[in-house]
Amino acid sequence: MKRKELIMNVILILACFIVCTAGAPQEKAESTTPIPTLSPPEGNTSFIDGVTWCVARPGVPQEDLQNALDWACGQGAADCSPLQPGGHCYEPNTLLLHASYAFNIFYQQNGNSDIACNFGGAGTITNRDPSFGPCKFLASE
Repeated sequence: MKRKELIMNVILILACFIVCTAGAPQEKAESTTPIPTLSPPEGNTSFIDGVTWCVARPGVPQEDLQNALDWACGQGAADCSPLQPGGHCYEPNTLLLHASYAFNIFYQQNGNSDIACNFGGAGTITNRDPSFGPCKFLASE
């Protein structure tokens, strides 16, 4: 008799559990479906403003410009050979010009996105061609 009573109690507890959980209101999970937007791809504004270049921001401390230039020509893999002595963008030999050229190469190679022209706040996007003489800056198309 004890065994039958124990089985009945277990069944009763399970039945109560099933009824209680099935009947309890469940909270609706937040939707994780992305909502499509008509905005441009993240950061890419070149087709809105036309042709764009990335240049060094005037007034940035020299040390910050140099660090950003070193990064762009090193880890950033920008081709900075035109900035070497004898290169077509070496003269005038200024940090602002050299950083601008390197920033722009990196920017053009990385999708013309705002983030590709940040350089810790040392870069800025312009729609004015910074090219001069023999030094031609790549442009977004």
